[in-house]
Amino acid sequence: MCGIAGIIAFKDGTDHYLQAIHAATAAMDKRGPDQAGIYTYDRLALGHKRLSIIDTSSAAQQPFTDSTGNYTLVFNGEIYNYQSLKELLLKKGYSFVSSSDTEVLLYHLIEHGIEKGIEAVDGEFAFALYNKELQCLNIVRDRFGIKPLYYYADESTLCFASELKALIHFPFNKAIDKAALQAYFHLNYIPSPLSIYQGVKKLMPGHWMKIEGNGNASINKYYEVKAGEKTSLSFTEAKSHLRTLLEESVQRRMVADVPLGTFLSGGIDSSIITAIASHQTKHLQSFSIGFADEPLFDETAYARLMANRLKTEHTVFSLRNADLYEHLFDMLDYLDEPFADSSALAVYILSRETRKHVTVALSGDGADEIFAGYNKHAAELKIRERSLSNTLLKQTQFLLPLLPKSRNSKLGNRFRQLEKYVNGLKWSAPERYWQWARWAGLSEQGLLKESYTDEQGYQTTKKDCLLNCNDDFESVLRTDLRVVLENDMLVKTDRMSMANSLEMRVPFLDHAIVDFAFTLPTNYKINAAHRKHILKEAFADYLPQELFNRGKKGFEVPLLRWFQGELKSLIEDDLLSREFVERQGIFNYSIIEMVKNKLYSNSPNDAVEQIWALLVFQIWWKKNQLHLSNN
Repeated sequence: MCGIAGIIAFKDGTDHYLQAIHAATAAMDKRGPDQAGIYTYDRLALGHKRLSIIDTSSAAQQPFTDSTGNYTLVFNGEIYNYQSLKELLLKKGYSFVSSSDTEVLLYHLIEHGIEKGIEAVDGEFAFALYNKELQCLNIVRDRFGIKPLYYYADESTLCFASELKALIHFPFNKAIDKAALQAYFHLNYIPSPLSIYQGVKKLMPGHWMKIEGNGNASINKYYEVKAGEKTSLSFTEAKSHLRTLLEESVQRRMVADVPLGTFLSGGIDSSIITAIASHQTKHLQSFSIGFADEPLFDETAYARLMANRLKTEHTVFSLRNADLYEHLFDMLDYLDEPFADSSALAVYILSRETRKHVTVALSGDGADEIFAGYNKHAAELKIRERSLSNTLLKQTQFLLPLLPKSRNSKLGNRFRQLEKYVNGLKWSAPERYWQWARWAGLSEQGLLKESYTDEQGYQTTKKDCLLNCNDDFESVLRTDLRVVLENDMLVKTDRMSMANSLEMRVPFLDHAIVDFAFTLPTNYKINAAHRKHILKEAFADYLPQELFNRGKKGFEVPLLRWFQGELKSLIEDDLLSREFVERQGIFNYSIIEMVKNKLYSNSPNDAVEQIWALLVFQIWWKKNQLHLSNN
């Protein structure tokens, strides 16, 4: 993977803006440590930082300009069907100076144009293509948002970059987006198209933007997951077709001119990807992370079981809580905007250690969202039943506030989940989704001062996120793609891998697989007894029985322990102290004080996640306050 940046100026006297391209490009050094390049023409500048994967020679360096000198491309990502596209271009008389997918993408787009050309591309990408003759710039993002792309536009300029740490080097007013801030304190992340900066947007997945030299710009959609007709295939036929699609997807994603391996967590998804990959290459390397101090979350026994079965060259990185804490602030320092999914720390460390062995890794991301693998999917299915148990649970609702709730004990977590489920019985499907997506949930509690709220903008964001969520169960999965996968899971994977110059590839998010998954009847994917039913059945011969009989686990950082120890001074004496908060002027301290008191009680419930969301924001704000303007 790589990093891209660019700026186009529309008016006389704005050429000095172009000078920022050097700083913006240099800011993405970890995304592309192998090579840097700058292209300038008139009022346009494009920058590129390269992580060499396919054709590591200088012939594939970017920015890449065609033989006529008219078209220039900067590209972050991989095109997995580039070889078949290249064969078609050769038949049309094109010649190539490299063996890279970058050059193939460039000539494919020249031949077919953006709108038609992008439909034939299979990959994960964000790129910008400039046509010198027409003075036209197109920026494009992949179908599911695997690769990031931020942009800012006003009457004078448009600038874009793979990361905010690059974009902020361009000259525009940097103020906090209030609607984004409210959304963050509900979800623990910021949903697209918003970013933490007012006026800075994320180009939506499956979209491309056309920018003309006079400043006219238009955004166009080229892909979306549709609620189409269900397949007529039997379950047996469907699982056979799914197996073929996933095997082909993995095979395409194993093309690289550098060492490649897989993440093997011990769960179903990564085990399937590793199993397929191991049948397609000898001496496959696999990697997992273990937690010596947190046996509840340690899955290395299952990972080793799978690795032994597949005979992979398996490496386990066994960590103690001290190791986690050692890397905590490095991980937070890399984040460009507040992002409070604490499991990012494990992905950061796993990526860091894996990068010492390989440059590319395959992961199992995406399977839970398209094949219904989460606890909430089982709960959603159950809540739609008109059952006696649901009726009885409604009658016990008055008792639930009396029960101790905490993520840090087995019984407390059960009570927490029960309250969440019972509350869900009284909500509509969209409202239930929004509430079940809640982590911090502080926006509704008056955390933010009025000067830092934008209720109308927040409600618009909520409505946009829930646009396709309705009484159809499949709409919940489509909303997961739009909200959770794009803004949480893929952000976590991309940022943490790129922080360590490791390229991540996600075979489950081949659009042929996603499109097929949404033609499957719901009962092929989930029923009262099974989640990801068809996926497990399609690869049952690859998976040991032990993997089928275990519950789904997620990793949670030992936050409460840190809040009572290593991080307590940050909470009490620094970032969440009354003096700091009141001087900062963003939060109502009374709400923070209430959460702090709850944190150390016998029933902390969500206070741990709320404090974490606050600390992550405060650390980001302290780092960036010098270039933030007043709202």
